[in-house]
Amino acid sequence: MKTFKEELQQRTETINRELMRFLPEEKGMQKLILEACNYSVENGGKRIRPLLMESAYFLCRLSQEPEACGQAGEPEALRERWREAYETLLAPFMAAIEMIHSSSLVHDDLPCMDNDRLRRGKPSTWARFGEDMGTLAGDGLMIYAFETAVKAMDLRETKLLSASAESREAASMMIRNYTEQAGDRACRVINGVDILARKTGIFGMIGGQTVDVQLTGKTPSEEELSFIYRLKTGALLEAAMMIGGVLAGASEDTVAKLRLSAADLGLAFQIQDDILDETGTEADLGKPVGSDERNQKTTYVTLHGRTQAAEEVKKLTERAEARLREIGDYPFLLDLCAYLIDRRN
Repeated sequence: MKTFKEELQQRTETINRELMRFLPEEKGMQKLILEACNYSVENGGKRIRPLLMESAYFLCRLSQEPEACGQAGEPEALRERWREAYETLLAPFMAAIEMIHSSSLVHDDLPCMDNDRLRRGKPSTWARFGEDMGTLAGDGLMIYAFETAVKAMDLRETKLLSASAESREAASMMIRNYTEQAGDRACRVINGVDILARKTGIFGMIGGQTVDVQLTGKTPSEEELSFIYRLKTGALLEAAMMIGGVLAGASEDTVAKLRLSAADLGLAFQIQDDILDETGTEADLGKPVGSDERNQKTTYVTLHGRTQAAEEVKKLTERAEARLREIGDYPFLLDLCAYLIDRRN
């Protein structure tokens, strides 16, 4: 029987393969920016957001299909069971959310932000390609993420149906039938894109980053710090799990539970990140440590100390896990939550 770490590695490798097939081909006069974008995504990472999206999708599908629960510990069997939906519906969104996350890291590292030259043990994107290309790569990835997500609603099949029809009437009937069948899928894709946009933009990740930058060198209130954490870090985790549920056809109540679980998990994740910034090493983290202190940023740890911070991480994670159990039984997702707070990098 595989250990969790072995299972995590295997799933991460599978997701990496899915991500790579959505990256743009490096050619044309704009080849340099394509190289910078791909470098940013290919440069490692734990792939937490696509992992959470995949896990939320499996959790919701398993809750709808009890006969599949015997395969809950066999991810390859689940992917095979739902292969078409996995490859054409879920995978584009998993790639999109990782692109958005990568774009945020590219911008975070810029000299005008955190001024970090190292990311995951390698030169950060701006350090490798220059500040101008770093800025454009972050912008490019953000936009290309949405181009990738809408691939989940590729209507080329209607053109193939129409072209193969023997008459205009037959073509119209084929397209009408396909459109009726695609209606539910279209709603899921549109809802997924809406969530992705809201959780990325000025009312999500970027909004949280804005307040974080504004308060650099100042002492934020508890409310302000929570706002930053829930948007800057938590928003994309919420998006990942909510989209996984939406694409699986989960009810509004289930998607709401996924959002609340992810919100708590995101807050716990960021507090744990604060702890690691003080206790970790550059070798473990693959980036400079002590950047919070260097940039005069107040964190949960500086406000409450490591002990209380660790207690809060534990409480938030347990609350997130409890809500996930209300949806169904998918042990890997619970193990993943535990891993996120026990990690050393």
